Amino acid sequence: MTAAADDAGTRVLVAAVGWTGHVFPALALAGELRRRGHRVALETFERWRVVAEGLGLEFWAAEEQIELAGIAAPGGAPSLAAVARGLVAGMERFAPQVVVSDLYTVAPALAAEVAGVPRASLIPHPYPALEPGLPPYPLGLAPPRTPLGSAAWRAIGPLVGPRLPNTQLRRVRAALDRERAALGLAPYTEYDGQISEQLSLVATFPQLEYPRAWPRTAHVTGPMAFELAHPEVELPPGDRPLVLVAASTERDPADQLIETTLAALAREPVRVVATLNRRGSRWTRPTPGNATVVDWLSYGQAMAAASAVVCHGGHGTVARALAAGLPTAVCPPAGDMAVNGARLAWSEAGLMLPHRLLGPRPLRLAVRRLLAEPSFARRAGEIAAWAREHDGAARGADLVERLAASG
Repeated sequence: MTAAADDAGTRVLVAAVGWTGHVFPALALAGELRRRGHRVALETFERWRVVAEGLGLEFWAAEEQIELAGIAAPGGAPSLAAVARGLVAGMERFAPQVVVSDLYTVAPALAAEVAGVPRASLIPHPYPALEPGLPPYPLGLAPPRTPLGSAAWRAIGPLVGPRLPNTQLRRVRAALDRERAALGLAPYTEYDGQISEQLSLVATFPQLEYPRAWPRTAHVTGPMAFELAHPEVELPPGDRPLVLVAASTERDPADQLIETTLAALAREPVRVVATLNRRGSRWTRPTPGNATVVDWLSYGQAMAAASAVVCHGGHGTVARALAAGLPTAVCPPAGDMAVNGARLAWSEAGLMLPHRLLGPRPLRLAVRRLLAEPSFARRAGEIAAWAREHDGAARGADLVERLAASG
């Protein structure tokens, strides 16, 4: 891993937590930088080694369990500060000119700060920093419609969400500051201090961002799409509209969304293809005649044939659906997915069905609306047209190159 004096291009370390929705944008960005002739290392979970090396990237296996000061991880995991120190040693050998760290991958960002290497944050969803006049990001609410509503959020915004005493997020912030002190770094001056002040790559659609005052160094690049190769699956036959059901890989182990959608659409004039998004899994529950359930599929294949998408609201799935011009119904089981669902509904390219209301009848009515009201497809089509003109990974690579040149 020693950097040679005559290496061509720029040396970049890209780091991401190994969850699909986070590692895919990192792979897209790292792959684009490698195609441009740069020397790129990817730090993430071991299971992505073969994929990374297939893209010509150097692979660094990340610690998958890290102890945050005062918040223990199972199995005697190393501390965040210890992991960051190990990465500093790796950086001395690799000599990166830029470190790009996923927002949830803190150790590489801390190591870059210790080593004095320019760093960028890769944010694989809408921008989460608190904005006066808007509801705090974790709440997943729509923006206020009136000046009075905006004034109310200006007053109460700092008192809720991450700044409320005794919340888990506040504990995490305090723990991060203790880890920073162990590395000789000053505490964060604000809650969102883990976002780099040098460059942040916001890998979402601008159509999903609420109006706000943007920092000079924050750039909405568009989504950074990546897909694993997979054989095509057999779609349900016929010419009726196809509904793709894309389950979360993390949030629905009981497959409630798929089971509910199959029941909701069993007698509707549609075809349904549902993916468990777990390779090698088998669906053993009843399946109506107009549907098929597979362990995995190519979104590229299914979305090219689909008329609508039903999903939990993971940003990667929502972004792929909108890039394909597909109106989407989101049923979010978790806060970050509620954020994406709220912004999708605000963009008028889809609907959000709160998880507490998930049932065959509400879901059936939502899908009927998506297919019957042309405004949803028209708005999704406008976002897809923007996506064809704006490659998120290419824009991100441009900005990383600029940061490297400025350092």
